Amino acid sequence: MTSRINFLLLFIKSSSDHLLPKLVHFSTAPRISTLTIKTCIQHLKNCKSIEELKQIQSQVFKGGLHQHEDAIKKTMVFCTDPVVGNLRYAERIFNFIEDPSLFVYNVMIKAYTKAGSFRKALFLFDRMRVNELWPDNFTYPFVFKAIGCLREVLVGQKIHGFVMKCGVEFDGYICNSLMDMYAELGHVGTLKKLFDEMHERDLVSWNILISGYVRCGKFEDAVAVYLRMRQDGTVRPDEATVVSTLSACIALNNLELGKEIHHYVTDELELSTIIGNALLDMYCKCGCLSLARQIFDSMPRKNVICWTSMVSGYVNCGQLDEARVLFEGSPVRDIVLWTAMINGYVQFNRVDEAMSLFQEMQIKRVKPDKFTVVALLTGCAQLGALEQGKWIHEYMEENNITIDTIAGTALIDMYSKCGYIEKSVEIFYGLKQKDTASWTSIICSLAMNGKTREALDLFSKMKESGFRPDDITFIGVLTACSHGGLVEQGRWHFKSMTTIYQIDPKVEHYGCLIDLLGRAGLLDEAEDLIKDILKESNQIVVPVYGAMLSACRSYGNVEMGERLAKRLVDIGSNDSSVHTLLANIYASAGRWEDAKKVRRKMKDIGVKKEPGCSSIEVNGGVHEFLVGHASHPEMREIYSMLNSMVKPLSCLVENEMEKDFSVPMVS
Repeated sequence: MTSRINFLLLFIKSSSDHLLPKLVHFSTAPRISTLTIKTCIQHLKNCKSIEELKQIQSQVFKGGLHQHEDAIKKTMVFCTDPVVGNLRYAERIFNFIEDPSLFVYNVMIKAYTKAGSFRKALFLFDRMRVNELWPDNFTYPFVFKAIGCLREVLVGQKIHGFVMKCGVEFDGYICNSLMDMYAELGHVGTLKKLFDEMHERDLVSWNILISGYVRCGKFEDAVAVYLRMRQDGTVRPDEATVVSTLSACIALNNLELGKEIHHYVTDELELSTIIGNALLDMYCKCGCLSLARQIFDSMPRKNVICWTSMVSGYVNCGQLDEARVLFEGSPVRDIVLWTAMINGYVQFNRVDEAMSLFQEMQIKRVKPDKFTVVALLTGCAQLGALEQGKWIHEYMEENNITIDTIAGTALIDMYSKCGYIEKSVEIFYGLKQKDTASWTSIICSLAMNGKTREALDLFSKMKESGFRPDDITFIGVLTACSHGGLVEQGRWHFKSMTTIYQIDPKVEHYGCLIDLLGRAGLLDEAEDLIKDILKESNQIVVPVYGAMLSACRSYGNVEMGERLAKRLVDIGSNDSSVHTLLANIYASAGRWEDAKKVRRKMKDIGVKKEPGCSSIEVNGGVHEFLVGHASHPEMREIYSMLNSMVKPLSCLVENEMEKDFSVPMVS
């Protein structure tokens, strides 16, 4: 009786706006007279809205059917429906059910999981077991899904043990759910073990294993499972199989298998929009634009993802004009497509066009997201366009674009590369949350701006805050040591990469350490370090030799410079900077004939020095100048201004010289 009163109070509280002295009936709800369980179920089946449900419930209370199992089932199914239901209302009804059945628990756990309320789903699962209800194969899939999304490894292993005790681990539905959970948790060993121990594997089992390997970055294993699946022959790959395997092909640049899958799709499956997108993306990212375009043109229905993949394909191959034509032809443009085109312009240093497209995007009232502004900030950083970068920063604040770790890192990078390091530091300390990338960005920024002490202090704070440095962080740390002449610290940090953090040094790290040793005059130690990495590819050797040649020039070590240059010639390097540095070493030592020989050799073998480039920002526009090129549209006016400035200065110099050399008259 108490439960009935409480339930009635709940109903009155939640439905007071809908209750009148006499029941108001909507046109969709027939008048209910004497209610039986049969008519109650029928009305619940025909219910179309929460408001209508509340009308029916008032009669359910009058008939005393509010705790009837069938009525509860129908009510809970309706309330948890993601389209017409109301999960909060379902929660309140659930809390007043005297003895919820397994079915009701399953409905609520499923609803919580689909709504992203994973903790609530697990809480209900525990409550169900306390009430001595045994989960079934409808319970576990959503429980395992919640565990995977929460990354609760120990909880997952605990419930896995419970499943084994119950003897239902060989149920295909449950085993597939377990595999999916371990894939989400990144435990590929357990994932494979479960698959191998299955008595019967269905298509879903194969797909979960392949997609699990892809999610965990085990692309070769994913391909191996696909080939094993084809060889096994018990099940045929479907759309999900194809899409996951093509993702692995992209990561491995395995064009051959990608083409084989394409043939399989042509012969065995229908070219759906999803498969078409996956094939299109695979061919674009493997550099086969012609085949990608054939698929694109042959697709009967194209969604915005198709257009974005094709535009991105042209962008990644540097064909920006073709990308723009396709972009303009897209019937629908979402924020991802706009950002892909803007990012393409930024990627190839056509920042003015990126900014122009951004302005067009605003005119079309397409709201940018953080990835759009990050692309623009990257362009400003490349050009040192501080005023444009400031404008974008102001735009973000005015339009409430959250400055999270991604946007914050881009702002830090932009301000530091534009020489405004104080603003970078301000942005960093203003971030509510920081990640490894944001710490790394500010450390590298301080290092590149010569702030050695500040960079190393922040590196210490980063570790104290529990963040693990990555390979890029150490580039910043070693650069800071190099600029500050901190040889011992630099050696220690370089060694700690492998001994403490298990990070294999890359060419950039060797270059930083050699630069540090070279600046300190420790040329022999630097040369010994180069010998240690000679087993690596030439791509690694050439840049570090370049750093050594710079040190040889600084310390006038002509003998070592000649020796290093000869080794570079032996490995077939035609890097113009290497030859230029050697010529400069000879020139610094006064060996002009040798310097001329190097220059002449460069000409004979066709080595061309990349012209120097500088840029300035005027009124928000970036102007670029190349040495020896008169390509600027206003070059005539620039030279005219220079001449008008030089003439007065020349006259001034001549007057000063006349004064200095004038002979005083003797009377």
